[in-house]
Amino acid sequence: MTLTRRSVLLAALPLLAPASPTRAQRPPRVARVGILSASVAPLSGERWPVHRIFVERLRDLGWIEGVNLQLEFRHGQGTAAGIAAAAAELVALQPDVLLGAGTPAIRALLTATRTVPIVMAGAGDPVATGLVASLARPGGNLTGVSLLGQEIVPKALELLRELLPKARRIDLVGSATNPSNDFFARTWADAVRAAGIEGQMVIVPRVEDIESMIAAIRADAVIVLPDPMYNPARARLLAVAAARRLPVANTQGRDYAAAGSLMSYSVNFDDLFRQAAVYVDRILRGANPAETPVEQPSRYELIINLKTARALGIDVPRALLLRADEVIE
Repeated sequence: MTLTRRSVLLAALPLLAPASPTRAQRPPRVARVGILSASVAPLSGERWPVHRIFVERLRDLGWIEGVNLQLEFRHGQGTAAGIAAAAAELVALQPDVLLGAGTPAIRALLTATRTVPIVMAGAGDPVATGLVASLARPGGNLTGVSLLGQEIVPKALELLRELLPKARRIDLVGSATNPSNDFFARTWADAVRAAGIEGQMVIVPRVEDIESMIAAIRADAVIVLPDPMYNPARARLLAVAAARRLPVANTQGRDYAAAGSLMSYSVNFDDLFRQAAVYVDRILRGANPAETPVEQPSRYELIINLKTARALGIDVPRALLLRADEVIE
C-alpha cells in the first residue's frame, strides 16, 4: 500500500491530540487519603453526612473506595490533644493526600507534616491565620476551600440585629481549641463597633464548661462560632440558652438551626466538601498545592428557626423570612 504525506498525517492525529487536562495523568493504582475531623466520631459508627458527600463526589471523579481508593478517617474528639494525636496517626500512614475539616484540624495536620499535600475543607481565614501565604498562591503543602470568616461574622451580626433590633449587647462564643480566635476577636470588635452596640468574644475553655459559660453570659444574644467542641454538647448548650431565654445564632449550619438555634448564617457545608473532593482529585492527578489557588465559598445560607422565634417571643420580619434559604417551623 502506498502511503501519501496526507495519509501519514491523518494516521498520526490521534497520537497528537491533547489529553484532557483533568485526566492527563493516570491515577495511581490505589490512592490513600486521610481525613481528619476535629469533632467526635459518630456514635453509630457510620460517617458524618458531609463525609459521605465527600466520598460520593470522589466516586463521581473516578475514585472508588475499595477499588482505587483507600480512605482513613480519624476524629480528634473535640480536644486539642486528641486532634494532634489523630493528625500524627494519619501522617504516619503515609497518605497521598490529607483532608482537614476546620482550622483546628488543618493546623494540626500542618504541624504534623510540611510535605504531604493537605486539602482544607473550611478555615476561618487561611491568610489572616497564617495557614497560607495568599489565596492565589498558597505557597506550601496546603490548599482547598476557605470559610472567609471576616465576611461571615459581620453578616451574621447584621442579620441577628434585624431579628433583635433592641439588642444592646451581643457576644461571640468561641472555644479554646480554635487557633483562629485572635482573628475572630479582632473581627468581632470591629463589627460591634460599626453596629454601635456592645459585645465581646467569650472563650469556652473545655466542653465541660459550656453550660456554665452560657449561663454566665449577660448579653442579649450570642453568636456561636463553628467548632468541634460544641458538637457533642450542642443540645446542652441550646437547652441552657433556652432556659435563660437567650437567643442563639450560629455560623455552623443547618444542624444547629434544626436543634433549636434561632438563626444560622453559614456556608453550605455540602458544597464545601464536594469542592474539597475536587481538590483531592486534582492533587492525586499531579497538581501542586503550593500553586493551586484557594477557593472561596460560592454560597451562603440563611436559616431561621421560626419555632424557636415563637418560643422566645420574637417577631421575625417578613422581609427576613423572604430572604431566608430555609425556614424551620
